[in-house]
Amino acid sequence: MPADDPYTEAELRAAGLERVALPRHIAIIMDGNGRWARARGLPRIEGHRQGVKSVRAVVEECARLKLQQLTLYCFSSENWKRPQLELELLMSLLRQYVVGERDEIMRQDLQFCTIGRTDRISQRVMDEVEKTIEMSRDNPGMRLCLALDYGARMEIVDAVRAIARGVADGEVDPDEITEETLNDQLYTAGMIDPDLVIRTAGEMRISNFLLWQISYAELWVSETLWPDFRRDQLFTALRDYAARERRFGGLIDRPPVPPNPQ
Repeated sequence: MPADDPYTEAELRAAGLERVALPRHIAIIMDGNGRWARARGLPRIEGHRQGVKSVRAVVEECARLKLQQLTLYCFSSENWKRPQLELELLMSLLRQYVVGERDEIMRQDLQFCTIGRTDRISQRVMDEVEKTIEMSRDNPGMRLCLALDYGARMEIVDAVRAIARGVADGEVDPDEITEETLNDQLYTAGMIDPDLVIRTAGEMRISNFLLWQISYAELWVSETLWPDFRRDQLFTALRDYAARERRFGGLIDRPPVPPNPQ
């Protein structure tokens, strides 16, 4: 089956957007699942379950926008500190997602991948993750990247270790190490850097997420809790992004798009 129809230029204009002003890569720190559940007198896992619905909705919208990549911060290296029962339920939800969304990933021609360490995630879960990665490897559509057991400091340490081994083996000249040398050893090697980072639930932190890669990204914080995040909030972020001047330390990259008057 074909993927859902991409947004037309007319549909984008009606939403106050222009294709040329869309980010190529959006990275999202999905926060607020626990608070969403607590406000309703529900266990935290119910917030996580509802959050999966937001993942599904945002992935579909970003695919229709024809973005190059969407990266979702699903499970951080610090999340292992949570209670064992919650960890088991989170891993179960992850497995359910990669299995349950497999047909949809293929239908939308998405290329599924992950970043982060995998040695602490159970093999039962990773078997399904790897199956979805392999099935979608040659899909031509948007790259959907889940950050799993991910921490940016850990990523940089792993990259430095890899470079240090190259130096020790005589394969790398220390005087020739560049930013590209480090880039090539990051979990995100071969990916474009995010243009826009969205964080939900009103928190003003990066939380150890893609510290190297978001050096020049635009940040946008929403008060909306992740389980309530949908198309309206995403499009508000995109309109705000389009209205900003991205100078990259120099001249303006492109003229800002006036914000939607509505």
